[in-house]
Amino acid sequence: MCLNGLQKVVKEICANRMCYLFLLPAVIYTLLFGYFTLPYMVIAFERYDFTKGIGSPWVGFKNFEFFFKSSEVWVVTRNTIVLNGLFIVCGTVVAIALALLFNEVKKKLFLKTAQSFMLFPHFISWVIVSYILYALLSTNGLLNHWIAAFGGNPVRWYSEPNAWYVILVALYIVKNAGYTSIIYLASITSIDEGLYEAAVIDGANRWQQMKHITLPLLMPTVSILALMSIGRIFFADFGMMYALIKDNGLLLPVADVIDTYVFRMMRVTGEPSLAMAVGLFQSAVGFFMVYGSNALAKKKYPDGALF
Repeated sequence: MCLNGLQKVVKEICANRMCYLFLLPAVIYTLLFGYFTLPYMVIAFERYDFTKGIGSPWVGFKNFEFFFKSSEVWVVTRNTIVLNGLFIVCGTVVAIALALLFNEVKKKLFLKTAQSFMLFPHFISWVIVSYILYALLSTNGLLNHWIAAFGGNPVRWYSEPNAWYVILVALYIVKNAGYTSIIYLASITSIDEGLYEAAVIDGANRWQQMKHITLPLLMPTVSILALMSIGRIFFADFGMMYALIKDNGLLLPVADVIDTYVFRMMRVTGEPSLAMAVGLFQSAVGFFMVYGSNALAKKKYPDGALF
């Protein structure tokens, strides 16, 4: 039985060798950084010594206590959850809207051009985005010149924390919505055309087709992508947050997230054990979030559950 199973596996790999060859880099990456690094989680329970490596003095949960007893823990946790929640909700809505609009475009040249323009920001690094943003929002920036031209007073945007929820969400959407919309558009194009033809015969217009056919059949894909995002709701985009905010103390009350807080803490203390403890906490919470939200999604959209 085992021999027959092995022969089937070898036959399958040989028959689809090019597909598995494309898959190989992702498999190697997952093994190296997802599984082979698991034994190093023990560092979270040690006072890590660079000369000893794994096997440093055992301290139990003291590294976790250091984080949870910090005066900033609830602020950074709140900011992480709120910002990621806004990113997920607003980013999903805009990406779906773009996919629906792209699906209505019949001119191939215009569609390809529009998709290219929407996809391009995804490949710009957050460092470049931070310089562009500074050119727009600095005291002598372009936006303040426009405000002054209409008789207004310049705004010190980097001293106005309340405005940064909107700024961060807007930048996230501009950078990622176009990329995500392609996934939704691919799901839309796989819908059976016969459903739309039947709807036309019944007298349904384009809006009714979108409402009663496209959106319901798109929901499983939306559910799966949302579940994957929820799994990382305690992980902020460090590259984004640190490039845009850096160590600006005026903006930290609304933009300081767990990842940037741990980075600063590790930079000051030099203790990798503290960073590992927080990372383990984030992963554990993410696991339970995915498991719980998957159970809820399975009840409403069985096809949209991860497992």
